[in-house]
Amino acid sequence: MKSRTKKTLFYFFSLPAIAAVVFGALLFIYAVTPMDSAKDKSGVVDIPTGTSLIRVINILHNAGLVQNRVLFHALVVVKGGARSVRAGEYEFAADISPSVLVDKLLHGEIKQYRVTIFEDSSISQVASRLREYKLINEKDFFELAQDREFLSFLDIQSASIEGHLFPDTYFLDRSMTTRQIMRIMVERYHSRVSPEMIRKAAQKGLNANQFVTFASLVGKESGYAAEKPMIAAVFYNRLKKGMPLQCDPTAVYDLKNFKGKVKRFHYKRESPYNTYQIRGLPPGPIASPGLDSFQAVLNPAGVDYLYFVSKGDGTHFFSSSLVAHNDATIRFRNMMNREEKADEVVR
Repeated sequence: MKSRTKKTLFYFFSLPAIAAVVFGALLFIYAVTPMDSAKDKSGVVDIPTGTSLIRVINILHNAGLVQNRVLFHALVVVKGGARSVRAGEYEFAADISPSVLVDKLLHGEIKQYRVTIFEDSSISQVASRLREYKLINEKDFFELAQDREFLSFLDIQSASIEGHLFPDTYFLDRSMTTRQIMRIMVERYHSRVSPEMIRKAAQKGLNANQFVTFASLVGKESGYAAEKPMIAAVFYNRLKKGMPLQCDPTAVYDLKNFKGKVKRFHYKRESPYNTYQIRGLPPGPIASPGLDSFQAVLNPAGVDYLYFVSKGDGTHFFSSSLVAHNDATIRFRNMMNREEKADEVVR
């Protein structure tokens, strides 16, 4: 009788243990087996904020990444991640194993986008660039760009965020809000344009807004770092003499979706930014200048130039007198016209 009781107790206690071992072995095999080794493509899955674990598993199942939802759920629990799945956009290889997939979810390895904002991009161009990667809500972007409370929070002393979205390469993800992305870019500006630079600009009679504005004009006029100090010198010299800056990009800055060349009639436009019509600097920046443009404003060349004209290759010819400038303008325009005609013949 006792022997039979012992056998019964043995089976009673050993069956769950055996089942646990079998399930553990099954779970281990499942965890390390690739989902679909026949495929070599990757897929992108978006996990919304506040999604429950069950819903996450269903999303992955619908994406073809989870075949056995029960085993996958058990794997997440075993790894201690029942409440630790981070929302965001994930990219998974088709042959990923469940174990690696769970690790990516628990570690929050969200898909990042490498986004380069080019020097001298206007706020509209920055928005367009970010929109390409579906990283922002454009309506929110432009509203925040002029939100005084938001600008004050970012320590921007201008009526717009223009000029403060620092041109650089960023690694961004779609879990970020439009506000967060803009804040990241402005923080990069503050980290590159130092308080010492702001103090040096003040010594030249420029407040923080005027400093960025001046640098944006220099950047829009030339993409060549070597000649930017001369561009800055021309603008300083004209300011001292009370001459209009006559910076071409300002004449079309507030024209929506402007493309092409600045024409003579643009110079006559009534606009607070048009430096052919106003004296001094415009009320705010017209683009996001690079560091070399800021340095040019702080360290202008020691020249007496008052004019410059494009040579057609991205660089400029500088003059101290209007007569010399007019001669140079005619010479280089004729040269560019001849080159355009020659190019048409070759075509």
